[in-house]
Amino acid sequence: MKSRGIVLYLHVHQPLRVRDYSIFDTAERHDYFTGDGENDRNNERVFRKVVEKSYQPMNALLEKLLARHPDFKVSFSITGTFIEQAEMWAPDILESFKRLAATGQVEIVAETYYHSLAFFYSRSEFERQVDLHKTKIRNHFGVETSVFRNTELSYNDELARWADEHGFKGILAEGWDPILEWRSPNHMYRPTGTKDIRLLLKNYRLSDDVAFRFSNQGWEQWPLTADKYNSWMNAAATDSQIVNLFMDYETFGEHQWHNTGIFDFFETFISKWIENPENTFYTPSEAIAAHQPVGEISMPRTVTWADAERDLTAWLGNSMQQEALRHLYALEDGILRTGDKELIADWRKLQTSDHVYYMCTKWFSDGDVHAYFSPYDSPYDAFLYFMNALRDIRYRLLAYHQGGLYG
Repeated sequence: MKSRGIVLYLHVHQPLRVRDYSIFDTAERHDYFTGDGENDRNNERVFRKVVEKSYQPMNALLEKLLARHPDFKVSFSITGTFIEQAEMWAPDILESFKRLAATGQVEIVAETYYHSLAFFYSRSEFERQVDLHKTKIRNHFGVETSVFRNTELSYNDELARWADEHGFKGILAEGWDPILEWRSPNHMYRPTGTKDIRLLLKNYRLSDDVAFRFSNQGWEQWPLTADKYNSWMNAAATDSQIVNLFMDYETFGEHQWHNTGIFDFFETFISKWIENPENTFYTPSEAIAAHQPVGEISMPRTVTWADAERDLTAWLGNSMQQEALRHLYALEDGILRTGDKELIADWRKLQTSDHVYYMCTKWFSDGDVHAYFSPYDSPYDAFLYFMNALRDIRYRLLAYHQGGLYG
């Protein structure tokens, strides 16, 4: 009987980056996300590059593995911003995700449509974005989502209660040591104060061995072979219910390039794990159905999967970030009252958490990670262009209420 399972969850997301939007563009141009040239603010160019490096080869590999191994399962969360870009620039990659979902071995996880931090600023806007995402997934993939993942795996007890009250049967979070203390992330838990929902916790060490350390030749465990990783996974699964591997989809081919051997490693590991008759894979829903919680976990303070602190400081750690989001969400009522679909969509695109992530001013190893992901020369440039775009949003809102017209 198969008793040891991996829950493999991959997050699929691409932000719409704000171009070099100057103060002279405000009240004149409203094309915040239309970069040009070869810079990293050219959203179409970046999206096509990641499609070629990551989504195409990884989707092809997953399609092959799902056909070869009936016990292989995987889950995705796919943001609305990713789907919109795929609709415009790479409909073939969207079709390949649909083929994966149609295998019956894939579960799609719910989240906010715009990959936002709305839960911490506006509960009504947060719920609207969750509903928008559920509808988008239903329309494209013909499935209903029943497990929830908040932006950047941000999680606390209040969010768990919300998800429980709104009918989700599972929720994902970081398995952070200061919270777990002596407990293992390799079990099913119940969030404190909930009735029916289950909590799946990321095994961050084993996840990050692949997502962050795989190509690091300075790592004492480099090179990470499939045999070595399989032995670690089998050790972790001993006396455990599940091992939750959560990572960005772009780990494969974008963060870890093809020439590092990441695709061969992944294919070989999947085969080796399944060779053991005791081993299997679960979707989150299957894991919830198969295992009862071994106890309760409480996270009164918000925990995320980012940086050494595992909190919200990657997005809210300095005054630029705090001011940007405060001013953004202060516009909510006025923006929504306009009923202007284009204005509302632009305002929501500015809610994507990546915008304030690029404004982070941390140093040392965390700062290196932020700089790697940022398309800007500095956090201050990210703040400047964002605030100029927000200033134009205000102008459009004022013009609408004064006369219903703007340029």
